[in-house]
Amino acid sequence: MAQTNGTHPKILLYTNHGCPYAHRAHIALDELKLPYEEIIIDLNTPRPQWYLDINPRGLVPSIKYTVPGLLDEEIITESEVVARFLADAFPSPFLPGSKESPTSALERARINFFIDTWNSKVGNAIFPILTAPDEATKKTKIDVFIAAIEKEIEPLLANAKPFFNGSETFTLAEAIIAPFIVRIYDYTADESLLPKSVVERLDALPNFGKWAKLVRERESVNKIYDGASIAKSTKARLEKMKAKA
Repeated sequence: MAQTNGTHPKILLYTNHGCPYAHRAHIALDELKLPYEEIIIDLNTPRPQWYLDINPRGLVPSIKYTVPGLLDEEIITESEVVARFLADAFPSPFLPGSKESPTSALERARINFFIDTWNSKVGNAIFPILTAPDEATKKTKIDVFIAAIEKEIEPLLANAKPFFNGSETFTLAEAIIAPFIVRIYDYTADESLLPKSVVERLDALPNFGKWAKLVRERESVNKIYDGASIAKSTKARLEKMKAKA
């Protein structure tokens, strides 16, 4: 069990198992083998005041982090911030400490760039596909999405062994992006969400296809994730949005 200054931390995670951002925190906690308790936050209703007092934005994940005699119920919010905080608190191959070795700072920079590339060049293209008003528009947006992965992500996975940047073990790069990888693949089980051709085209990319398969099979990624349920709830939410439009 991980320790801080020889003391076990107490971690309370405020989460929702259907949220891809909260999913990031679950993956990081499991990869770092950190025990935690959880409180499920209903994202389909207005947030109760007690949770807004914890996180005024009302989003998940949040964690309440205590190290007896050192830190007392510190609140950390936002998925990437939470995952990075945990990784920094417990340096490991998941995310090496910045001074752990002469190459650690460079390894961290590579991971940061990979995550930033996904977030800025690829990740923001997913939801517009799901909300496209017609099949022609959806096809165009899918083409843009696949092209972005081929141009921006595929080259960054050239040295994956089998994980990002030549790592033999799962890293923070995978943890941050995994929730979206599994959803993209599982959405294609219902072609009203995404056509199966999306998976076929992704798998045809030699670096991305191999890497994504390992990410989707990772135990930490699947521990709280129910792909069929997520696809069903996503479809229901999109239909509700369309009915209101």
